[in-house]
Amino acid sequence: MGVAAPQISYWDERRVGVNYFNEIPTREWFLAASAANIRLIRLAYGKWKGERRDFLVGSADRYSGLVEEDLRELLRYLDLAESLGIRVVVAPLSLPGARFRQFNNGERDGRLWTDPQYLVQAAEFWKDLANTLKDRAAVAGYDLLNEPHPEWFHGKRTFWNRGFGEWYERIRGTPADLNRFNRVITASIREVDPDTPIIVESGLYATPWAFEYLEPLEDPNILYSFHMYEPYAYTTRRINQGRYSYPGTVHIDSLGADRKFDLASIAAFFDPVRRWARRNGIPASRILVGEFGCDRRAPGAARYLADLIRVFNREGWHWAFYAYREDSWPHMDYELGTDRPGETYWAAVEEGGLPRRYSEIYDARGANPLWALLKGELERAREPHGGGQE
Repeated sequence: MGVAAPQISYWDERRVGVNYFNEIPTREWFLAASAANIRLIRLAYGKWKGERRDFLVGSADRYSGLVEEDLRELLRYLDLAESLGIRVVVAPLSLPGARFRQFNNGERDGRLWTDPQYLVQAAEFWKDLANTLKDRAAVAGYDLLNEPHPEWFHGKRTFWNRGFGEWYERIRGTPADLNRFNRVITASIREVDPDTPIIVESGLYATPWAFEYLEPLEDPNILYSFHMYEPYAYTTRRINQGRYSYPGTVHIDSLGADRKFDLASIAAFFDPVRRWARRNGIPASRILVGEFGCDRRAPGAARYLADLIRVFNREGWHWAFYAYREDSWPHMDYELGTDRPGETYWAAVEEGGLPRRYSEIYDARGANPLWALLKGELERAREPHGGGQE
């Protein structure tokens, strides 16, 4: 397995943080995050406007080197994070052959999982990026790809029917092999950066259930990650439309049946991760819940988030909620509570007046159960041997 590098020791203490998916990076966001006791962010830079079509990659159709101006912008914000004592997980939304859906006319891009040339290009991209970032003190890890989903392009589009192991045996060794992807990209990074922790996500959009076929890497500086937005019909406003509350019963379309969701069933949802970790001897300090959240207007949202955090803290897993002060999508902006954004909010967004929007809207709203929960967890995490909700 090799010798663990000093950088991985950052993860020996349980970490909590936020996701940063903003379209426009601003100094004000980082200052606000620091003031809110945020010391870890999972930074998805893929929405930033670049010199070419795909930020930093240049073109997900054909990688030919990092875009220098884009790289300088990323480095500026990593330096800012470092100056504020914030650590950063760098998480691409796009790789060669896998353009982020929002920038691909709403279509899923599956070339990475069907055409072998794109794995070669993705490995070159990560080698170039790691070679540039390896000495940046703010970088806490490289998240290889946000929510990989080779299953979608090879006949498996729901996790509720299980069967990940059988599915994987059918595609093992093909471009759809996520374990092969993880090995190749990690090896490419390690050619230039032997130490920075690498975060590997599970398949089918980082579902916990895809841990069934995930293979640990022969590298001591790896974390394994999943995301949690289930039951999706509850956490997603456009589907829920006020039909479901938490705790309660939710209809699962792919099963054609109702399922009860409460603290016990939520905890059991992560059994695949627990079994996998025990089987492979992976400690809790190497598990990261990279994203979780809920539409803030869903009935029972505060209790849903509290129950998730209770489970994560009890397990000793790291976590980062989605999201903190996203600049174009208010559905999971928990500082807004359960209210609808008013005219002042949208006028500020249109004008790009983010600092003014923060002071006039967020600070004026005061506490609400959603933000009070998360704010308390962030504050406790800053304390020596910071605890959490049990």
